Amino acid sequence: MVDEIVIHTRRLLLRPLRQGDADALFAVFGDPEVMRYWSTPPWADAGPGAAMVALDQASGPDADWLRLGLVRRADDRLLGTCTLFDHQAHSRRCELGYALAREAWGQGLMHEALTALLDHGFGTWNLNRVEADIDPRNRASARTLERLGFRPEGLLRERWIVGGQVSDSALYGLLRRDWRMHPSSRFGSTA
Repeated sequence: MVDEIVIHTRRLLLRPLRQGDADALFAVFGDPEVMRYWSTPPWADAGPGAAMVALDQASGPDADWLRLGLVRRADDRLLGTCTLFDHQAHSRRCELGYALAREAWGQGLMHEALTALLDHGFGTWNLNRVEADIDPRNRASARTLERLGFRPEGLLRERWIVGGQVSDSALYGLLRRDWRMHPSSRFGSTA
């Protein structure tokens, strides 16, 4: 079950979303700077956060996604989320999504969280491929993916229209064999 998955890293606890997380989620997803390159506009209130928590809690073991909250262990503060979604079991593939509170940018926390999530995906889910798509103007996100070993694989022109603004999507991919050899991976030493 999703609610049994808890991943510990040096500075973070990755855990399922809980009742009471809606306000912290709103602090992240309601921030226009965090949502600047997202595929939806910033949230106007905590309602979508409550809906997100309810959806995750109602999902069963057959859900095609795993969304975990990033909780800073030092102060038990929820700082964002990381997600494996659109899991295609027959082709052992899924997509990666993530968001982090602006106050936590530049500290390597997302790299730490995604390293643990990718180890889980390639290990427990036995994935062969993980994909990500980002707005190509989001250089910080591109650096995050590239630092994890993702490779740019293409560009989808004018893929999104959010708030009347048209944007492209840069596609990235990471293969199991590449992750196994990556310096961040703990998966390679255990699989």
